[in-house]
Amino acid sequence: MSQSGEKGKFPDAAGYVGFANLPNQVHRKSVKKGFEFTLMVVGESGLGKSTLINSLFLTDLYPERHIPGAAEKIERTVQIEASTVEIEERGVKLRLTVVDTPGYGDAINSQDCFKTIIQYIDNQFERYLHDESGLNRRHIVDNRVHCCFYFISPFGHGLKPLDVEFMKAIHSKVNIVPVIAKADTLTLRERDRLKTRILDEISEQGIRIYQLPDADSDEDEEFKEQTRVLKASIPFAVIGSNQLIEVKGKKIRGRLYPWGVVEVENPEHNDFLKLRTMLVTHMQDLQEVTQDLHYENFRSERLKRAGSRADEEEVMDKDQILLEKDAELRRMQQMIAQMQAQMKFKQGDD
Repeated sequence: MSQSGEKGKFPDAAGYVGFANLPNQVHRKSVKKGFEFTLMVVGESGLGKSTLINSLFLTDLYPERHIPGAAEKIERTVQIEASTVEIEERGVKLRLTVVDTPGYGDAINSQDCFKTIIQYIDNQFERYLHDESGLNRRHIVDNRVHCCFYFISPFGHGLKPLDVEFMKAIHSKVNIVPVIAKADTLTLRERDRLKTRILDEISEQGIRIYQLPDADSDEDEEFKEQTRVLKASIPFAVIGSNQLIEVKGKKIRGRLYPWGVVEVENPEHNDFLKLRTMLVTHMQDLQEVTQDLHYENFRSERLKRAGSRADEEEVMDKDQILLEKDAELRRMQQMIAQMQAQMKFKQGDD
């Protein structure tokens, strides 16, 4: 009885070592530890950013939100509001931080409105670098921004100058996912035309947005097709709604219009499901790109600056030593000159 039980615990099949079980160990450890993800949402007021985030994660991140009036927006500066929520699904815990940027693009002069956002992204990198260089590295909280949903207005004819300048300023620091907001204001033809125009302008301006990784050759056909569809859908044209509407006896999230209902989770109506699928299926890749590309760039630049500063200080130290020696030589020369003058004076008296 005990021998068979022992054999069940320690398989002795020929050619079986046991390291094939390593992925299960990593899975158990990851599930136990939980996951961290930081999502930043940037865009002008009134584009439905908060509604979309609430729709994506089926939660209410902004229960007591104050919407400023036109007078308040005139002199309003960009603020950073980080909301953290713990989400659990089938035993898997996700610590989600959503960073909102109220005030972006609202002021009359929006020239420097994204400096606060860039400073926030850099501060999170700086904080992580400091924690990583410290003594206790076991419980580092990762608050680096892994993904930025940039909301583009559907009412224009492509990107605005502010959109171009902002994306150029942050594309080397964070993964940008362009999102066309309020897609229910566009016909299907208008939507396709706007998508093409935005992609053309992004390419012309040399803006680097997040590129979905290609599916491996050994992946199943369904995943390959999903990756192809997601790539073709960028920029995602989305609709958000927190309202439940009853359609044919079923409760769905959507928007009710005199001519019918726009369903949030209907892929024929908008790209909401595709955006959510992209975020969930490529969350790990977004984190890896942040770690291996954006953070490493920041880290190497930071170390380079620290090295050049040390070289400057070394040069300054050498210059200081030379100046001190010159001053000492001048003092000695003055003392010798005074002594010679005194000796001549004494000889004259004699």
